[in-house]
Amino acid sequence: MAELVTGEAVALDIRVARLASRGCAFLLDLIFQVVILYIVVYVTAMTSLVADEAWTIGLTLVGTVAVLVGYPCVLETLLRGRTLGKMAVGLRVVGDDGGPVRFRQALVRALAGVIEFWTFYGSPALITSFCNRRGKRLGDLFAGTIVIKDRAPAAALFGPVAVMPPQLAWWARTLEISMLSDELAMTARQYLSRFWELLPEVRDSLGQRIASQVVAVISPPPPPGVRPEILLSAVLAERRYREEVRLAERRARRMRRLGLPAWGPGPAPVPAPVPAMAVAGPPMHYGPVRPGPPAPPPFSAPAPGQPQFLPPQNYGAGPYQNVLGLPRTPDGS
Repeated sequence: MAELVTGEAVALDIRVARLASRGCAFLLDLIFQVVILYIVVYVTAMTSLVADEAWTIGLTLVGTVAVLVGYPCVLETLLRGRTLGKMAVGLRVVGDDGGPVRFRQALVRALAGVIEFWTFYGSPALITSFCNRRGKRLGDLFAGTIVIKDRAPAAALFGPVAVMPPQLAWWARTLEISMLSDELAMTARQYLSRFWELLPEVRDSLGQRIASQVVAVISPPPPPGVRPEILLSAVLAERRYREEVRLAERRARRMRRLGLPAWGPGPAPVPAPVPAMAVAGPPMHYGPVRPGPPAPPPFSAPAPGQPQFLPPQNYGAGPYQNVLGLPRTPDGS
C-alpha cells in the first residue's frame, strides 16, 4: 500500500503494482509487440517488389517505431492507462495525482521504454524499480505516473456489502429510489466495500460526498444524525431487496405460465436475514422492522470440573453488542 494525494488534497491508500505483476504484464505486451512487429516487417518487405530499396527501409523504420512507441502510447491513452498486458494482469497507469494518464505522459513513458527495455534490456527499469518505494521505473519518474493494481478481489465485487441497519428499516421501506442511477449505486457500493481500507479522514469526507449525492435523488430525506456509511448501506440494501422481490415475482409469473408451481416443491423463498452493520449505541426502532440476526448462544454456568468460558468484557461494535455487552449475573450467564 502507498499513499496517493489527489488533486483535491485528499490522501488515499492505493495498491501499488510491484515487480512481479509488472513483469508479467510486460512479457505479455512484449509477445503482442513482437507478433505485430513481425507482421509489419513482413508487409513492408513485400514493398520491395514494387518500390526501390529506400522506400522499403523507410517503411520498415516507420513501422518499427509505430509498434515500439505507438503500441503503449496509443493503448494507454485510449484505454485509460492500460495495455493488453496490463488488462490481463489487472494493472493501470495513473498520474501521481490519481487522475487518468494523458497522451503526453503516455508518450514520455513509451519513449523512455525504448531506451529501458529495447536498448538496455530492462536493466534501468529493474534497478530503478528496486530503488523506488513505489516501484517506479524511469519512464514513470519522467512522466509523473504510477502503476497501480486495478483489479479488485471477487469478494469485493460480488459479496454482500450493504445490509439493512435496524434503526433505518422503517425509513427505507418508504423510499423512492427510482432516480438512483446504477453508476451512483456502484460508487456507493465500492465505497462500502473499501470502507475499512481508507484512512479515517478520507472515509468521512468521501462518505459525506457520496451520501449527499444519494440524498439528492431519493425521498423522503433521512433522519438527522445518520452517519454516511449507515445511510448508504440502508439505501443499497433496500434497493437490492426490491430487486430480489421483482425478480422473484417475474420468475413466479413465468413458472405459472408454464403450468408449474410458482416456487417449486417447497414454500416461497424468503431472503435470509443478514447481520446489520455495526452502529455505535443501541438501535433505535421507529416502527416494524425485518427480522434481525439470531440470538447468540447463551453463556451458562459450566458443569462441575469444566473450564468456564465467558464472553469478553468489551465486545465492541457488532450485531450482538447489545447482547454480549450486558452485565453478567453472578452465575456467569
